[in-house]
Amino acid sequence: MKKKNLQSLVSIIILAVVLIALSEMKLVSTSKLLVLQYIGIYSIMVVGINIVNGYMGIFSLAHPGFMAVGAYAAALCSKYCFTTVYLYPLCLLAGGIAAMCVGLLVAVPSFKSKGDYLAIITLGFTLMVQSILQNAEIVGASRGMTNISKFTSLYWVYACLVLAVVIAGRFINSKYGRSLKAIREDEMATELVSVNVRHAKTVAFGVSAFLIGVSGALLCHLLGYTSPSSYGYSNVVDGLVMVYIGGVGSITGSITGAVIWQLLVQMLKGLGTWRWVVGGALLCLVMIFLPKGIFGYQEIGEALRDLKKHDIHKSGGEARS
Repeated sequence: MKKKNLQSLVSIIILAVVLIALSEMKLVSTSKLLVLQYIGIYSIMVVGINIVNGYMGIFSLAHPGFMAVGAYAAALCSKYCFTTVYLYPLCLLAGGIAAMCVGLLVAVPSFKSKGDYLAIITLGFTLMVQSILQNAEIVGASRGMTNISKFTSLYWVYACLVLAVVIAGRFINSKYGRSLKAIREDEMATELVSVNVRHAKTVAFGVSAFLIGVSGALLCHLLGYTSPSSYGYSNVVDGLVMVYIGGVGSITGSITGAVIWQLLVQMLKGLGTWRWVVGGALLCLVMIFLPKGIFGYQEIGEALRDLKKHDIHKSGGEARS
């Protein structure tokens, strides 16, 4: 793992230790603890989205579908197969693998479609998954699944976040990650230098879907409930806002976006459904005025170095004047 991703990992580990210590000392209220878990879960989801939307540069709207598959697969496992908390990691793994298998299928249209067409295809996939779940009685249809074991805790959330950062960091710095960055810049030129674009896209969608599926599994075992209505347009907007606020092509940006948006959601709760209007408006503003996000294509170490250089140049200019 490169130094810049190692810095992000160390920062997250320190943060996780601090949060767990605060939780153990009962210095964090139950409501704030829930928000911290939401932040961790959605950070994992956004890291997954960023692999495709950020590092590969493909505008995909499939993340609610992957999250739904992961949530329902894990919920079924905890209900009928792995019913004790000691086997909870197997539920999370099952959710991630189920989402990954679906992600490999979704990768196929990306070989032929680009831009707006791929966005429409992936949105169609999300709506198709939602429709299937709404009509499948085995998972409660539109009523959703209830009485899911509440196995998720702060420990599980931030342990999974650390693992997600490790997986994403190693993947991005592998030959596949370098291929994704090349595809983002110029797909045709990447093919001309003998990069297997099809294989790179397939692996990227698989890894992305796995992480998003794990986030869905964590979320349903936190709430003890999941329903098809949780994986519709609002989830599409949520994911995009978090990715593009924090910064595309950045693990640090993924976590920053999740923190900012989850805190905003809590502050805007009093607005009811109008908070989604705020989310959509915020996404439009970010895309216009800050298209790469706060940490666009940068990790925290690089951003701090750039800020330091800027301050040095600024102070030097003032001294000369």
